[in-house]
Amino acid sequence: MDSAPSGPFRLDLNRPLVMGILNATPDSFHAGSRVNADNAMALAAQQISEGADWLDLGGQSSRPGADQVGPEEEWRRIGPILHNVVERWPNVTVSVDTFYSRVAEKALNAGARIINDISAGNMDPELPHVVAEKKAPYVIMHMQGTPKTMQLRPVYADVLAEVKTHLEEKVGFMRSLGIDQLILDPGFGFGKRMEDNYALLNGLLSFKDLGCPILAGVSRKSMIYKALDTSPDRALNGTTALHAWALDRGADILRAHDVAPAVECVRLHQYLRGSQWSS
Repeated sequence: MDSAPSGPFRLDLNRPLVMGILNATPDSFHAGSRVNADNAMALAAQQISEGADWLDLGGQSSRPGADQVGPEEEWRRIGPILHNVVERWPNVTVSVDTFYSRVAEKALNAGARIINDISAGNMDPELPHVVAEKKAPYVIMHMQGTPKTMQLRPVYADVLAEVKTHLEEKVGFMRSLGIDQLILDPGFGFGKRMEDNYALLNGLLSFKDLGCPILAGVSRKSMIYKALDTSPDRALNGTTALHAWALDRGADILRAHDVAPAVECVRLHQYLRGSQWSS
């Protein structure tokens, strides 16, 4: 077994990447992404074999209306899985999806490389300081409200301008703490109406002005299945279409439930741009 890379993790984005989703939760909106300590390794192995660049492990559902669990329960869900994945595949990049500083610290100490925070530090102000101390890459997302409340009455005068301003302010603050590897997520579906989601997707390229890689998390979300009058389990084709449009608008990372189709989308987009695919 190869040894894990030593030293602080550095982002390598010479082509768009695919982040596979592992949800160690009983209530995530897409049942196909739900795992536990017994079956997580099988899905992780599948995603790695299909070409996932990163695995994103979370222990808290962030679907609209979801109840929040505490850091102890979240770590109980993800800790054993993280340990097993890092032990089995030490060179695989694992991101941990959390808004708790205690979980982030434990995860980074256990071999996770990236922290993915849907609240951008709003739900636990200590979390950015943990990331800064560990010199880890940090995904920061825009969310109006919390998962419990975000879809009750989201309102924007100009969603693109407001989300961009919010992320610009966050970038400035995070850089003042010494965090130099930031990834921006506009937060599709997190306190957004249907028209807001598509305005953000259409204007995704404008976020490049902030000087950070862009993560697109649209996989099987309601902006797809509600628009097509279907369900999350039948939203793969729509997801692939939106992935292609996101790549064409500058997305650097696709966070996906279905790794193989997302990897194919990236590969074909590389050909469209005249770039050679690199595995």
